[in-house]
Amino acid sequence: MTLSRALMTRRNFLKLGTFAAAAAAAFPVAASVRTFQLPERTLSLFNIHTGEHWQAAYWVQGSYSAGAMDEINYLLRDYRTGEIKAIDPSLLDLLHSVNHELGSSQPFHVLSGYRSPATNAMLAEKSNGVAKHSLHLEGKAIDLYLPGRPLKELQRVALALGRGGVGYYPESDFVHMDVGPVRTW
Repeated sequence: MTLSRALMTRRNFLKLGTFAAAAAAAFPVAASVRTFQLPERTLSLFNIHTGEHWQAAYWVQGSYSAGAMDEINYLLRDYRTGEIKAIDPSLLDLLHSVNHELGSSQPFHVLSGYRSPATNAMLAEKSNGVAKHSLHLEGKAIDLYLPGRPLKELQRVALALGRGGVGYYPESDFVHMDVGPVRTW
């Protein structure tokens, strides 16, 4: 009998099982989070520059839908250059959570998703409010609003979730959300 086999005796196996059951009982929330997952996550997005609308599930039964992700990447492309970049799925999860917290089924109206380096440089030249190393360049940021909802409410919910940066631009009628470091401006 090998050492590893000798260590896994019936008594040790039962002890391990008892320990696992006690741990699950002591931490029921953690156990329930692992076992309960929504069967799908949906979003509704409207690109105000192209007039394109997308609404569907992007996450189905435990994984991101490749087809839906391709469609989202296209919708959130740099409309000025046509360049497409993969959007970070955690950004979509953030939007899904914001929608859930607001109890909204309205489409997010998107002003900017991915930005190409050329577009970002052009915008940075025109405005000091555009970061030279914007997370838009990485597909990790979005500028948007939700029709019929105050911008302040959208900002408040995004801040409360604490999943990244939140910029508030009432004069331009949008909120910036990203999945970078937590910060606000």
